[in-house]
Amino acid sequence: MSHPHPELGPPPPLTEGGLRITPLGGLGEIGRNMTVFEYGGRLLIVDCGVLFPEEEQPGIDLILPDFSSIRDRLDDIEGIVLTHGHEDHIGGVPFLLREKPDIPLIGSKLTLALIEAKLQEHRIRPYTLQVTEGQRERIGPFDCEFVAVNHSIPDALAVAIRTPAGMAVHTGDFKMDQLPLDSRLTDLHAFARLSEEGIDLLLSDSTNAEVPGFVPPERDISNVLRQVFAGARKRIIVASFASHVHRIQQILDAAHEYGRRVAFVGRSMVRNMGIARDLGYLRVPPGLVVDVRALDDLPDSEVVLVCTGSQGEPMAALSRMANRDHQIRIVEGDTVILASSLIPGNENAVYRVINGLTRWGADVVHKGNAKVHVSGHASAGELLYFYNICRPKNLMPVHGEWRHLRANAELGVLTGVPHDRIVIAEDGVVVDLVEGKAKISGKVQAGYVYVDGLSVGDVGEPALKDRKILGDEGIISVFVVMDSSTGKITGGPHVQARGSGIDDSAFSEVIPKITEVLERSAQDGVVEPHQMQQLIRRRLGKWVSDTYRRRPMILPVVVEV
Repeated sequence: MSHPHPELGPPPPLTEGGLRITPLGGLGEIGRNMTVFEYGGRLLIVDCGVLFPEEEQPGIDLILPDFSSIRDRLDDIEGIVLTHGHEDHIGGVPFLLREKPDIPLIGSKLTLALIEAKLQEHRIRPYTLQVTEGQRERIGPFDCEFVAVNHSIPDALAVAIRTPAGMAVHTGDFKMDQLPLDSRLTDLHAFARLSEEGIDLLLSDSTNAEVPGFVPPERDISNVLRQVFAGARKRIIVASFASHVHRIQQILDAAHEYGRRVAFVGRSMVRNMGIARDLGYLRVPPGLVVDVRALDDLPDSEVVLVCTGSQGEPMAALSRMANRDHQIRIVEGDTVILASSLIPGNENAVYRVINGLTRWGADVVHKGNAKVHVSGHASAGELLYFYNICRPKNLMPVHGEWRHLRANAELGVLTGVPHDRIVIAEDGVVVDLVEGKAKISGKVQAGYVYVDGLSVGDVGEPALKDRKILGDEGIISVFVVMDSSTGKITGGPHVQARGSGIDDSAFSEVIPKITEVLERSAQDGVVEPHQMQQLIRRRLGKWVSDTYRRRPMILPVVVEV
């Protein structure tokens, strides 16, 4: 079982006749999924998603894969295969197409419709190739066959990529629900057929590899939702991913049964559900869905609102409702349903929203107290079953944190994949399939690229560190006016604090000490402003640390006159 070493260097040129696989996101994390396949000097990308920021990334809107390793090879890209329409698989596409708008997008009908709507906002008209399960397409040197898989969004596909180096199968996100709401099963027959041909490398979803058994069927949720609807006294507010068509369908069915009207709240929710309805993936009885403004004329007992924010995202509708920062005001007796899983790292944000909603009197129903969500990812029992069908010669766990990747690798061992044929990689680690064996050959840059408003990649780790210090400890500014010829202090020091918890009057104790340090510096002939700023920072920082045990950001300004 091979795994990356932190001192891996750049990979050598790809061996002639070999297939190179470079994950640029999705390994060691939940989200930002992107994998680059290379054969004969040509590239094929599978997925290009985003990761959503956590608390230690203040001010960040999205996190992208790092395109730097392929930026000078954009002309070599044959296309981007999109396995399904979730944000963690398609959200990064607009940012890659900004650099080369004519890269073809390949995916199913719903997936392409969702990404086309997103690209329209970026004023990009993509080249697309719509495919369906069972279809084979030649994309440059890559012979791609698409296989139906069941997930928490319709029209999800796995892709088998045939090259002279061998066949690699990328599952995308999948599970093996035997009673799916849309009757679209994971095509085990197709995987068995591929197995007979010989799967040289299987890249398999690892998200639920630690969870024993099998994922319960989606249908189990319907009865729970009916019970919640039957017991709700006032409005029902449902928070879900804006692309979770199956869950929204169950909400619509329950609302119709209990005589309620439904309104979608939030631009992405309205857009995606409109697309799903227009394409026939969402069945909406006439008159059931209304504009949110029409709900004012209905009694609370006949209202259902469907919004985003199930992960505690600060700007999403549900978080703003919890903070009393939304036109929809939570009142005593409202029922709020969080109809999604808890993505690792979002726990604190989600529970903060739950507490906020409960404070205003809402009854909050979530995965922790009711069965209102089942996962879209195969559990350990399903993965074992799947591996016994596929019988891969090499296995590379993808899509998951380190614990998920290792758990998935162990499942591969249990089904007979040799230890030395299992590759546990991380983002940027290059894996080459040469003469039937997969092995790590090097590493490329694959760090986080932050989107902050209209800025892409301009904010780095130093800036985030500064933001955290500002948020946690505050800032102290020091203003000094100095005679440029003599170095004598002619004004200040003036000290002001913001967010540090220190009253400005307290600095009267340290101002003479700062003045003394600066005068001594001038006597020694050190009058360069930058050096004087450093002296101020050190002297004031030591005083604050000794007196208050705090480490705020200190911003000295020295003006020469």
